[in-house]
Amino acid sequence: MNALDPARATLRDALLAHEPADADEARDRAAMLALVEGEPACFARSTFAPGHFTGSAFVFSADDGRVLLHHHRRLDRWLQMGGHDEGESDPAATALREAIEESGLPDLALLSPAILDVDVHPIPAGKGEPDHAHFDVRYAAVTRAAGEARADEAESLALAWLPLGEAARRMGEPGARRALAKAARLLGVPFGA
Repeated sequence: MNALDPARATLRDALLAHEPADADEARDRAAMLALVEGEPACFARSTFAPGHFTGSAFVFSADDGRVLLHHHRRLDRWLQMGGHDEGESDPAATALREAIEESGLPDLALLSPAILDVDVHPIPAGKGEPDHAHFDVRYAAVTRAAGEARADEAESLALAWLPLGEAARRMGEPGARRALAKAARLLGVPFGA
């Protein structure tokens, strides 16, 4: 293996420090390690084979532990805030920037600098891009100004503050349920059914 640049080495170290919660997450972490170690352009949106890193954040209200989801315009699904690297070469910085942009909440802060969860998922072709994978590094963020949330109409059809169990149901995928259960333990709030 060639020497990694500082950004890739930092992400590799964070991935190595992250303990997967189940076999699916362990598989995704292994795929992420292979990508960060083998692809110098792993943060570039134009890297389609096998894909590229993204950063996302589950945004929680400090007042009541609810999570903010947005109804993603292009994918027509309820998701956490997140997206593509725009020169950060740091999924945590990407996650925080995207969460602020998509929620309108300027006071967001990461609950921890540690990775909450990792998930590799397929993205359908669109906007001139082929099918590819997002290697999503997920974090938890918190706000004290939940009432100030506003949707970015270019990205979202709607925003909703939800109890964690309801958020998991709306998202409808095991990786989201796993990440929300981890966040519930961090926040000391009930997960729900």
